[in-house]
Amino acid sequence: MSYDELERLVLFEVKQRREEGCDVSEVKSALAKIKEKDVSQLMDLMERLSTLNPTPDFPYNEPSILDEIRKERPRGPRRLSVRMSDSEILDKIYGGWLGRCAGCLLGKPAEGLRREHIERWLKAADAYPLSDYFPPLRELPEDAESWLKNRISQTELLRGNIDRMVRDDDIDYTILNLHILETYGFEFTTEDIGRAWLSNLPFLRVYTAERVAYKNLADGLSPPKTATHMNPYREWIGARIRADTWGYVTPGMPEYGAELAFRDARLSHVKNGIYGEMFISAMISAAFATNDIYEIISIGLSEIPANSRLSEAVRDVVAWRKKYSDWRETWAKINDKYGAYHPIHVINNTALVILGLLYGEGDFEKSITISVMGGWDTDCNGATVGSIVGVMLGAARLPEKWIAPLNDRVESVISEYNNSRLSDLARRTFSHAKKTLANI
Repeated sequence: MSYDELERLVLFEVKQRREEGCDVSEVKSALAKIKEKDVSQLMDLMERLSTLNPTPDFPYNEPSILDEIRKERPRGPRRLSVRMSDSEILDKIYGGWLGRCAGCLLGKPAEGLRREHIERWLKAADAYPLSDYFPPLRELPEDAESWLKNRISQTELLRGNIDRMVRDDDIDYTILNLHILETYGFEFTTEDIGRAWLSNLPFLRVYTAERVAYKNLADGLSPPKTATHMNPYREWIGARIRADTWGYVTPGMPEYGAELAFRDARLSHVKNGIYGEMFISAMISAAFATNDIYEIISIGLSEIPANSRLSEAVRDVVAWRKKYSDWRETWAKINDKYGAYHPIHVINNTALVILGLLYGEGDFEKSITISVMGGWDTDCNGATVGSIVGVMLGAARLPEKWIAPLNDRVESVISEYNNSRLSDLARRTFSHAKKTLANI
């Protein structure tokens, strides 16, 4: 690893440790004093950072072990009544797959853009507020910036040109986790997750925390060390995008869905990084049993520590929704309090998921477009919101405008699943959901 690459990791680790409540002032001072490009000095600083503990006044309690997480969670229904026929459950699972793909594809052209960039693009196309897939531009504004030129050149992602769900890591993991169930069953371990990654995912098609964990696996490390060694991305969004399959196969069983998500997340994440996946999986499980967005959010929160930064962010958005009628006002509050997190961190992006769900009020289009117009990790947020609302509504009730362009087809780097029919993936997922339901 070059000095510049390691320095970047150290800088991210300083920020990560500060967010975890540690005093990093001495390390920052030592980093500023390095005059020569000495890799050993940077490694020493990484080691010092790893030994830090949160200061006594840090107000949160954020364990990374399942039993300890459960001790810190609020009361909640660990199992819900799901009184539906097999065809109705299958329809909801298919709705989750379709909604996830549509939301992901909506956000993909705008991934990483700030809200103001998204608004500039849409207004230039006379398409604000967003009500369909991102539009091409017949004519570029004279002062068009390079980011806009690059985005509109990705024509297969834009309205009028979409004919499938193109490959995206958000969907790769949903598919891979189905493969894990088909290979290992419900008794899969975190080590099994790691084996599946090494066997099925190209290294350059995984990112941030997942890439570090993958490298750690290849170097012979085992979980949970894979999540912490040289991994300053361990509370970013990566685990959250892997949640959906676990929710699809645990209808009305949020506790079990969260447990499956935990086993997956601990390979690459800690603390709020883990909670993000558990929270979303539990919400999807709950969406089989209720269409009340507030109830779904409450059930999700009941599976993660109440005194965590993620829980606080979710509760904040719920409170702001009750105060402000315009989603933009709540977005401003989110940005003020959580905008300092990295654009692909789990906390700020999950706040945007809750924003879309609450202001969307169960309407598929409103939910995914509001979450995407908020910016940051738009494809991840659109996918998660689309998945939850897709399960709530079921495939038969999803708007044709959003679903028809997918042509029931998805690309993936998981080779044996490439060009799969989404309807087939839903049927295969349903077969596992039936197994959990049979054990109730």
